[in-house]
Parts: sequence; structure tokens; C-alpha cells
Amino acid sequence: MKGAKLIHRTPSAYEYPLLIKQLLHTPILYAPGQEIIYRELVRYTYRDLYARINRLASALTSLGVKPGDTVAVLDWDSHRYLECFYAVPMLGAILHTVNIRLSPEQILYTMNHAEDTVVLVHEDFLPLLEDLAGKLETVRTFILLKDDSESPATALPVSTEYEEMMAGADDSFDFPDFHEDTQATVFYTTGTTGDPKGVYFSHRQLVLHTLSSGVALGSFKEPRLQSGDVYMPITPMFHVHAWGMPYLATLLGVKQIYPGQYEAERLLRLIEKERVTFSHCVPTLLHMMLTDPLAREIDLTGWKVNIGGSALSKGLAMDAAGRGIEVVAGYGMSETCPVLTISILKPEMLDWDMEQKLDVQRKAGFPIPLVDLEVVDDTGRLLPKDGKSAGEIVVRTPEPQKSEELWKGGWLHTGDIATIDEEGYVQITDRLKDVIKTGGEWVSSLDIENLISQHEAVSEVAVVGVNDEKWGERPIAVMVPKPGREGGVAEKEIKAFLEKFVEEGVISKWAVPNRIYVVDEIPKTSVGKMDKKEIKKLLENS
Repeated sequence: MKGAKLIHRTPSAYEYPLLIKQLLHTPILYAPGQEIIYRELVRYTYRDLYARINRLASALTSLGVKPGDTVAVLDWDSHRYLECFYAVPMLGAILHTVNIRLSPEQILYTMNHAEDTVVLVHEDFLPLLEDLAGKLETVRTFILLKDDSESPATALPVSTEYEEMMAGADDSFDFPDFHEDTQATVFYTTGTTGDPKGVYFSHRQLVLHTLSSGVALGSFKEPRLQSGDVYMPITPMFHVHAWGMPYLATLLGVKQIYPGQYEAERLLRLIEKERVTFSHCVPTLLHMMLTDPLAREIDLTGWKVNIGGSALSKGLAMDAAGRGIEVVAGYGMSETCPVLTISILKPEMLDWDMEQKLDVQRKAGFPIPLVDLEVVDDTGRLLPKDGKSAGEIVVRTPEPQKSEELWKGGWLHTGDIATIDEEGYVQITDRLKDVIKTGGEWVSSLDIENLISQHEAVSEVAVVGVNDEKWGERPIAVMVPKPGREGGVAEKEIKAFLEKFVEEGVISKWAVPNRIYVVDEIPKTSVGKMDKKEIKKLLENS
């Protein structure tokens, strides 16, 4: 800008790059004795965490890891993973969080594409890598991760075991400075077609996302993630760094619980034993936990759960609130690090009744600090914030990573359809690819799912559009009944339930599905979302 003046640093001034290592300054001073826990197996302090991060960096360096190398991890959510979140990128190396729920062929593709050189592998995944070992093009070292005292037999050429390696390493390491735009991590998401797509982030992007999320979650009345909380992720650490929350939890010095493999009973026991107060997950995982018989025996009052990944139905939200759980929705993309919005209540809303609050908290929310978000029509024109005008979400943030084809007019185009109301809250109405075009009218699959979810017999529901010769597409629903209602829910019962909303003008007659199938299970993606691509394929081939 003409006339603007830059501030020039004195030659001796430290430029302070935004590096992941800077996130550790506060917790090791503020909360050195705070606990980090892995299942019932490991319990140590932040002081120990810092020493172990140094040891891991020393050990990896002795194994030949250098800046620019890629270190892969195949593990359940653990203290070891948290150590890797820091030590690997702090070396200037790249952390590849391998999506263990991909197919073996896809995992092989991602490891070769990322050019992994060192692989830390949990014993549960040894058979997988034994089958792939001869096809891994760049891997030179395997490090075993195990939970039991005995080491499993394996044909994999394992160089060392993690704890043995750590025991012999130096607990002091001089982490270097480098440019804040240095790549820190890489992970892979499943695309609608073709091979998994790689997403990578720099140190600067991860640090800014941590700070923005921290302001959004800690500075307003609800939801709250503050130093006195007890944190347990229920979003896999391989998926967008567990939404970036372990970085924030560590920065704040909170007590952290890592549950390993997600099993409903284990998660519920840990919530009860460790008094967990803050988690995050996709709706299907919350549903899995609340439908487990143990959930009826445990007091979940005061547990705060940030829901993302897909829409939070009113039925699930009401069920959670009835158990004393504070559910709050959010929205983001893998390519935005990922959090963009959180549905924080404004002060004047805090005294509302439960149902009024949930109507707000189920929305995607409003943008967290440093996020500039708008809704536009197909010409790129900004739409009014009236809660009615639906268009595509476009966004600018300090930390997005996205291929050039989705940038247009200086905005990242998300492919998500939404409205923004007068209060600034974003309401996702559908994915652009999931909007059902029937009889010349657009129907939101999310709206139909939300209404069906409120039926007393419905446990889970998904709605997709299938090809129709006459109308182009028609909505079809698949639903899982609640326990005790198997075989006792008729299609006509659900349709009659929806007809009431047609009469009230909530939905049009076109939105009532042609068919409603009762199923035992709904297909899910590798991160627990409803797999609408697979559902649609099964319906069209049936």
C-alpha cells in the first residue's frame, strides 16, 4: 500500500518464527506436574513429556533422520503419538500420520507418495506392514510400538523397540530454528474417486490454528477448553491431527487422556475414572457411546463434546443433552487445519431453555478468530445474512492448504451449502454433491435426516439421492432402529411422521423419501462419517 511504512528489525533482534516448538514454552512452566495418561498403562507428567520429546528427537537423529525426511506413524491414540506430534516436526522433519483405516493398497500408496523413511508401527499393524514391506519404496527403518512387555514375533525388519530406543537416548536436544513455512505434517484423505489425496501443513499454519482455536474455545462462555479441563480426543490422531486439539490441550497444560483404540466401554470407563470434561468426535462415535449399555450406568453430566465431521441431528443432540452432556457443533475441512466455525452461544442466549440452545448449538456456528467466511451464489455474489439465502461457503484463513483448482476470486471454495443468519451463525444445509435435485427442486438430505432422527424409534439415519427416470433424483433413506424396535418400525410409520412436517410447511412433499429401508448398520468412512457414496452405490445396485 502506497505510503505504508514497514518496521525494520534491529540486526540483533530474534525474528521469532512460528514453530511448533514455541507451543511448549507455556505448559512446561505452567503445568510441569500435570498428568498425561494412556489407557490404564501409562501415567506421566508434562515434565516427562518434554524430556521424552527431547529423547525421541535424539533417537531419531541417531537413526539418520534429517530435516525434510518423512517419519510415518501407525498407532492408536497414545502418548507416543503426542510425542511424535512435537518431536518429528521440531526436527525439521515431516510427520506422516498414516490413516490406518484405509485399505492396504491405499496405505501403501500414501506411504510411497509421502516418501516415508522411518516408520513407527504399533504391534497391531505388524501383519499389515509385513504384507506391504516388499513394496515400500523409501522406508529404511521400522520402530516397534507395543503395549505389552513381550515383543511379538514379526517378519518385519524392526530396528528397535520404542521404549528401548527412548531409554538409551539423550533427554536434551537443541531444536533448531528454521523458516515457519517449513512443512510439518502430511496426511491423506479419501477422495470420491482415485487415490487418497495428500494434505500438508506448515509450522506457521499449525501454530496459528492452535491460537485461533484456543481463543474461540477458551475466551467465550461456551464451549470451554481451559487449563482446568480434562481432555480426551475421540477423533483419531491420524485425522487432521485430531482436529488440532492435542496441540491446544498441550499449550494449555490440561490433563490429557489418550484412549488407544476406540471401544465404547473403554471410552466410557475412562470418562468416569479420569473425570473427562472435554472431547470431540463425529456424531456416529457419540451415538456409539450413548447406545452402549454402560452409558446408562455412568453419570455424563458436565461432559463437553464438540461435534464435527457431519451434521449433528436434533435427535442425537436431544439424547445427549438429556444425559447432561453439553454438545456443541463445529465445522471445518481437512484443508483448513481444520476448524473454521464453532457454535458458541452469545451471552443473551445462556438463559434460554435447552431446546432453544440446542437449535443454536446444532448449527455450524460462527467463524473462529482470523477466519473470514461468506456464502455466495453460483456467480460469486455475496448472499445476505438472513438465514434463508443458501449458497456455497467460501473462506479465507491464515492456514488453508488447498489445490489451485478450488481457489477462485481469492476465496477457498468449500463445496458446502449453507446460510448465515442475522446473528452470524452458519447453518450447513448440505454438501454441494449431496443436494438432491428432484422434480426441478433442491432438497437437503441433512434436513430430511434431521427430521427422521427425531422419531422415537430411530437410532441412526442417512438420506441420499438416487437416480430416477421421471424426476431426475429421488431421496431414499436408510435407518437403524433403536434397541428393542428392530423389526417393529414400518416404513409407513416414518412416512406418516414426515407428512406432519409437510402439512406444517417445514418441508415440501418432494422431500419425503420414496423408500425408507430399515437396516442393521449404515456404512461409515474411515473417520466414522456416514459413507453416502457407498450407501448410494448399494441402493442403486440393489
